[in-house]
Amino acid sequence: MTGIFSFADTRYLPPLAFATADPHCLFWLAAAALAQAQTDATAAVDVDLLKPHHTAKGFQNNYIGTVNKGVGELIRWQIERREQGLPRAPHAPTPTQPPDLQRVSRYKTEFARQSRTSPTITWIGHASLLVQAGGLNILTDPMFSRRARPIQLIGPVRAQPPGIAIADLPPIDVVVISHNHYDHLDRQSVLDIALRSAAAPTRTLFLVPLGMRSWFTDLGLTNAREMDWWDTLTERGVTFTFTPTQHWSARGMGDRSQTLWGAWAVTAPDLHWYFAGDTGYSKDFADTAARFAGQHTPAQGGGFDLALIPLGAYQPRWFLAEQHVNPEEALQMHLDLLAKRIVGIHWGTFALSDESLDQPPKDLAAARAAKNIAADDFSVMAIGETRVLPPRPQPKEAP
Repeated sequence: MTGIFSFADTRYLPPLAFATADPHCLFWLAAAALAQAQTDATAAVDVDLLKPHHTAKGFQNNYIGTVNKGVGELIRWQIERREQGLPRAPHAPTPTQPPDLQRVSRYKTEFARQSRTSPTITWIGHASLLVQAGGLNILTDPMFSRRARPIQLIGPVRAQPPGIAIADLPPIDVVVISHNHYDHLDRQSVLDIALRSAAAPTRTLFLVPLGMRSWFTDLGLTNAREMDWWDTLTERGVTFTFTPTQHWSARGMGDRSQTLWGAWAVTAPDLHWYFAGDTGYSKDFADTAARFAGQHTPAQGGGFDLALIPLGAYQPRWFLAEQHVNPEEALQMHLDLLAKRIVGIHWGTFALSDESLDQPPKDLAAARAAKNIAADDFSVMAIGETRVLPPRPQPKEAP
């Protein structure tokens, strides 16, 4: 039943159920999904109309306003992809490797002892990564469930287990959420992380876009801080800034763009990193580089040491270009952000669009060759892989 619905906006599930799949029993599955989505929907938030991205109807992007494909366009896409047999099976599975649990588990102990141990990243899958830097264990867009849907009966199944099981994670200090789509914000994953943190010395802090705190409160979680674009928060010496991207939000039928979306720029003494979440291409990334230029001079160690940029879910372009970058645009994001190295994420786990699961790295390689960019400057990882990063150079003292 994976062909019922392969995009994040659950409000379109009933017409897609009948347009793209065997209708036997799908009505009740669709009704159940919509009921759960309505329960899961995020409440509207008071907006500040003095800010251009705030509107009387919710939030909008900086450069194109809203991303709003209609039901007819979505049904057309789903019919076309079914007729063409898309997405086709990958030629090879997404690379995986066993996680380095020993290194992951001892990071904070070594940091406390040395205060300068090398930062690491571990790809869990899709947009979920464990970033260990600045003495913190930070998790991005936690998604550990089998399906990215409000109920676990329909929708694409993840192609492989998470690179690290929740039970094997170290205590998580901070979770950053880019937006509320189901493949980036998973209820059960959030609850499991919060439950595990109850036994830890400090509770997990959830940093979320504006308008999303009520969703966490409804789950009984009070340690969530919501942030608007360019808001900052410092947690134990690590500064988190919520920055603009080009996307949208929705979890139910009546909450489209009622909560914000964005990227996270995180600055720790040993690593300046950027997590894009989900986005279409826009001038927002050059704006972000300009905003951080004062912290990224050569004397202060240069630009972002690492950027985590989405690669997948980009075909067909006529439907997805405004909301998901393709590998060529992801490469341009790399150049706009002035980042030293990029890791491509958001591919190889869920079949959300028309390209095969293994196509994004192939398209990335072609884009790198066209711009003469080294493979090490924009690479991909195996799911479960832990990559050790060089610590950021210390600022040079003025003569």
